[in-house]
Amino acid sequence: MRVILALILRLLWLVAWTVTFPLQLVRRFKRLPIGTYVVVEIDGPLDELPLSRRWSLQARRRFSLHELGRIVQEMAKDPRTSGLTVIAKSVRGGFAAAASLRNVILRARAAGKQVVVHLPLGGGTKETYFAVAADRLLVGPQALMAPVGVLASKRYVRGALDRVGVVPEVYARGRYKTAAESVERASMSEPQREQLNAVLDGLHRELVHAIRDGRHVDEGRARAIVDDAPYVGGQATAAGLADGVAYEDELRKMLTVEGTVPHVVEGDRYLRARRALHPAALQSLAAIGVIPVHGIIAGAGSPPFRTVAVDEHVMAAVRRARVNPLIRGVILHVDSPGGAALASDRIHRELVRLAAEKPLVASMGNVAASGGYYVAVAAHEIVAQPTTITGSIGVVSARIVLEPLLHRLGVATEVLQRGAHARFLDPFLPLDESGKQAVSREIDSIYDAFVKVVADGRNRPVAEIERLAHGRVWSGADAQANGLVDRLGGFDAALDAVRDRIGAGAKSLRVVVLHAPRRPFSALEASEGDVAHVAFLEPLLNAIAPEAAILALGRERVLAWSPAAASITS
Repeated sequence: MRVILALILRLLWLVAWTVTFPLQLVRRFKRLPIGTYVVVEIDGPLDELPLSRRWSLQARRRFSLHELGRIVQEMAKDPRTSGLTVIAKSVRGGFAAAASLRNVILRARAAGKQVVVHLPLGGGTKETYFAVAADRLLVGPQALMAPVGVLASKRYVRGALDRVGVVPEVYARGRYKTAAESVERASMSEPQREQLNAVLDGLHRELVHAIRDGRHVDEGRARAIVDDAPYVGGQATAAGLADGVAYEDELRKMLTVEGTVPHVVEGDRYLRARRALHPAALQSLAAIGVIPVHGIIAGAGSPPFRTVAVDEHVMAAVRRARVNPLIRGVILHVDSPGGAALASDRIHRELVRLAAEKPLVASMGNVAASGGYYVAVAAHEIVAQPTTITGSIGVVSARIVLEPLLHRLGVATEVLQRGAHARFLDPFLPLDESGKQAVSREIDSIYDAFVKVVADGRNRPVAEIERLAHGRVWSGADAQANGLVDRLGGFDAALDAVRDRIGAGAKSLRVVVLHAPRRPFSALEASEGDVAHVAFLEPLLNAIAPEAAILALGRERVLAWSPAAASITS
């Protein structure tokens, strides 16, 4: 029934397109002068996935790196275009998204196009990382360029908790599973210091090598450029980091070649013109589906105090992709530090069922750690950027004991229970020794299951995965070297991987983002072929230690959660 409805809608769209065909023809063959520059402006989030074209009151729609990749693809076939200008203003996104933008710039250069990046508002480490990939880098005359490196900072609040009489009880499996150590300890542990130093080394190395290769200097000079930052306007040029300064109204003049100011065209307009004779109604109904797992992974009923990937919603999207014959393959896009162990396992199960029937490739964003990695290992292939933070194979459980604080306030707690472990029902009551042993058994079991899930997904012995586990976080480059990731790249690399697995005709397939249906349907329905409340301390915990807020989810006793990415700034 849905296929028939889709065909009817496509027919109506095709009729409308036919009526406007003369306009489409003019648009497609409107003459662009030789030497035209395509201009793309980035002012907001760096999204890798295709974006919906839904009407919005916003003056500026969000930017998609997938669309920029399509623009570069069209430019490579168009001899009338000689260059690409990227104007990057407010760029929001992590290091992995910056790496994807860098890759697109390099692809444009490989196609023989001159690439100019303009940073009118300046930029920091990640802006420098992608901007130096261009042929020319221009900055605003008074803009600050601050490629000062990368930093990991964590605040340890155990001393403050002791003063007020709040006692954390933390149970973790994995030497590097340090998700709750900022509330458990007064200072950084050596395993945490070791893994964060390794990640920072990798990110800093990527930055230095990008400057070295992009600015054609040796590695020592590239390191000096970082260590001498920040720079204001022309100072960046004098240091060899930029090629010149320009206000936005001067930019076109800066593109002048042999006295000729080139014609410029906006990227959106250029792409619409190039696609004018290829209406969506004539495309194949079949598609490659993209399922996002973004934010904290949690069970249904979790609070919306930050971005959450709810298990029921993700599972519903996965089931729909599995039973829909028009979805030929799936990309799982993961940008998540993990979350609830149970929710991660339930999503993983549905993805395993999907992978048994259709090609499934995982594409990792800025972070795909702990539960984020748990769900990714269901895929036939995992793609990550060198700067992605991943791994963290381990689990943690925590309780916040309030009795000392309440005692100071003159509050007495009387507990009557039936059942040796009835105290599990109140996440703020201290556990006796028997209860602590029960929690330890529980997280031991879940940790062992996590390691086995990874071993099965990566087709490796459990003993090998155990050596890489213990909650250790890895950069994408180190994860690939250790066999936890298959190839390095962004969303486009994952798209190529799933197309290779689909085979003939994959190039013509649409790419569509699959969200949960309005009425999530059950596993029973899908098999038949049819298409926590936050505790009252959450605001306080979120203020003093953001990662502790997730530990206050009373119904989620064991977490596959890694806050390491949140502690790294660039």
